[in-house]
Amino acid sequence: MKKIPALLVIFGALAAAVPFIGQEVVEEIVAVVNDDIITLSEYREQYQIAIAQLRSMNLSAEESDKQLELLKSQLLEAMITDVLILQKAKEMDINVAEQLRATLEKIKADNNMASDDDLRRAVEQQGLPYDVWLKEYEETILKQAVMYSEVERSITLDDAKIVQYYRENPKEFTVPTEYKLQAIYLNTEAHGAEELKELEDRIGERLKGGAAFAEVAAELSDPPMNEAKGDLGTFQQGELDETLEEAVAKLKGGETSPWTLSRGGWWLLRLEERKESRLMTFEESRKSVEEMLYNRLRAEKGDEYLKTLRKKSYVKILRPDPLNR
Repeated sequence: MKKIPALLVIFGALAAAVPFIGQEVVEEIVAVVNDDIITLSEYREQYQIAIAQLRSMNLSAEESDKQLELLKSQLLEAMITDVLILQKAKEMDINVAEQLRATLEKIKADNNMASDDDLRRAVEQQGLPYDVWLKEYEETILKQAVMYSEVERSITLDDAKIVQYYRENPKEFTVPTEYKLQAIYLNTEAHGAEELKELEDRIGERLKGGAAFAEVAAELSDPPMNEAKGDLGTFQQGELDETLEEAVAKLKGGETSPWTLSRGGWWLLRLEERKESRLMTFEESRKSVEEMLYNRLRAEKGDEYLKTLRKKSYVKILRPDPLNR
């Protein structure tokens, strides 16, 4: 079963995977799933689509190789699962015509398309047959409908378990210490040692004389802090360069650090505000706990449902490694 992603933004990746119209394909059965089959040409098409998507992700060579091995080991099973779910949708007589219509309207609105013809042209300009794309989109919605009906709508969350998880995992709901900082930066490559010392002294005198930190930064700091008028931004603990964070950790609000050498230059840091680490309240955390527990249950129950569906079905794999003869 072909599985073509519907998002318009990846049409280009998909176009490369679609066979030319009229191309002769010798069909060979890869797997039998109840009364349906998965052919070698369908498998190869799906594989090329997935490969195109991997290439578009700009992964490292190591990660790309890892994902490629996962793809080879999991693709056929994923296609079999898709067939089983679509067969279930047919058995349940699920009609998603209205959902499909609403989804297409949203796609048109999100992409500033005025009509169905605009959508068709956008699809076909990328070399993707519109009827194929539409069918695959409909199948995606059908699969979602089956999983909702058979799994998701029966999931209930126990308040006691929500509270228990919050109490047993305080680190997940602890907000790190936060620093709001100003900075003056002197690039060691832009100044000699003597000039650096003169600038540091001049900056120190200006600040001791009562000049605003932002004013001094705009006048005497090197880029980018002169352009930002000394506004370095807000950082949570662990986000700053280690050397700079060590200097900031010793400061109280309104205090300025000694000159600190880091990242190719000398930094003078002023702590505008510190928000200490704190444990979020249960009410603040409740929504994220519910989402996490719901997603965990959905994954567990979804796996159980699919295993049961597979056991009740006739599945015969004729070519476990379809790419190799």
